[in-house]
Amino acid sequence: MPSQPASAAAIPYPVALDVEYPADKRNRLTVFFRGILAIPVLLLLEMFVRSSSAYSGDNSTQAYVTIGGFLFLPTLLLLLFRHRYPRWWFDFNVSLLAFTMRVMIYVYLLRDEYPSTEDRQALDLMVVYPDAKQDLSRGLPLIKWLLAIPHYFILGFLGIAVLFVTLIAWFAILLTGRYPRGLFDFTVGTLRWTTRVSAYAILLTTDRYPPFSLKP
Repeated sequence: MPSQPASAAAIPYPVALDVEYPADKRNRLTVFFRGILAIPVLLLLEMFVRSSSAYSGDNSTQAYVTIGGFLFLPTLLLLLFRHRYPRWWFDFNVSLLAFTMRVMIYVYLLRDEYPSTEDRQALDLMVVYPDAKQDLSRGLPLIKWLLAIPHYFILGFLGIAVLFVTLIAWFAILLTGRYPRGLFDFTVGTLRWTTRVSAYAILLTTDRYPPFSLKP
């Protein structure tokens, strides 16, 4: 895998994600029926990218793989043949990524707000717009998916862990009205890691190799 020079390692990674921890007591009723309430927004997300969907073990990974099929090829061709990443295309990619993350936040019980297609809500997502000619390689996108395989392997196990954490959190919220903070941070960290890998290998917004870390 590519190594980063010391100067690059000191610069914050150009993709960041955080979710505000809910300060108020949770809505036990919507948490109890979350699996049913999430169906419409999951169907909307599926309709967005249905034509190139690919299924995997958990909802988060499924969403990223599905988005990958929809967004990866056009971005790859733009970089390979024009060495450009048009701002409007970048904004579309990031907006769809943000919507997907709001859906995952809702599905994983991190927040009670129904996912918005436009508003930021409790999601803090930052993806730096790249200067394609200076920051992005023409050829590297062809093999990024291969270089990211170690991340896929680890994220597969983390995705399974998140399913168990969500089940535990479901019971905890129904009993106490709170999502245990340690479990909350673990789930957000997994989404953060997945987002960085997605930006590197699928959205192709950065050539910096993603860190193996749940931390910001």
